[in-house]
Amino acid sequence: MYEFDKVDRDILNKLLEDSRRPFQDIARELVVSGGTIHVRVNKMKEAGILKGSRAIVDFNKLGLEVVAFVGVNLVSAGVYPIALEKLKKFSQITEVHYTTGTYSMFVKVVAESTRELHLFLIEKLQSIPEIQSTETLISLDNPLLRDPEIPEPKE
Repeated sequence: MYEFDKVDRDILNKLLEDSRRPFQDIARELVVSGGTIHVRVNKMKEAGILKGSRAIVDFNKLGLEVVAFVGVNLVSAGVYPIALEKLKKFSQITEVHYTTGTYSMFVKVVAESTRELHLFLIEKLQSIPEIQSTETLISLDNPLLRDPEIPEPKE
């Protein structure tokens, strides 16, 4: 078990602001050595706390103007692994969440247009035998996109 402390929390919050930020800059702000940042980041990677870094892409500027969330009901809970493997094959799907409540799964989909979304839903998603039904919600705007702040370490 990784012993998470305030320095780790501060490092993670700085990396959430900008994952490409040089370790030396972070070290200066946190008043620790660059080596400390390097060692801590490597330990958090080894512990599975940090799982790489990623770019935030504005899909709209690439012609993917429609973002939709699809509530998926499975024919039974037991088919979840099979359905998940099939969903992973569709590049239009950017997130899948296994959920409680109304839906078995909640899926985020990007498409060029509502027509393309419609075709994806009827020709691909709804043709999966493990899926009983779907409900689609189209996003009109995304005014807030952020990672949560890392909480204080537990004592």
